[in-house]
Amino acid sequence: MNYNILAYIVYIIVIVIIIGWLGRRLHSIGRIFILNLYKDDLSACDAINNILLVAYYLFNIGYALLKLRRWQYVRSCGDLVYSLSLNIGLLLIILAVTHYFNMAMIYLASKKRKNILNHKNQIL
Repeated sequence: MNYNILAYIVYIIVIVIIIGWLGRRLHSIGRIFILNLYKDDLSACDAINNILLVAYYLFNIGYALLKLRRWQYVRSCGDLVYSLSLNIGLLLIILAVTHYFNMAMIYLASKKRKNILNHKNQIL
């Protein structure tokens, strides 16, 4: 039996489920944070949220497909479990890091916007 083919099939199914589910969750929940940043402009909020979702999908699907190119040869069931856990775990770490990076950028942008608004109010 060719364990690499089985590893590819399981990996692709798992990453599609993880990336799809997480993308939908982050898109719906993240709208609240972006809406806080763009209180007056719902269309800008939705546009930015949709752009972030597309970038999320492109980045993570691209990484996951590139990972298939560097997949090590799988000789046994033990190697199959090791290989799947390593590659799926790495993808989850990358998802977490990019999510926290995006949240930090949204936080910094909201602080900058508040500082600009406070400065404008002080001038008026």
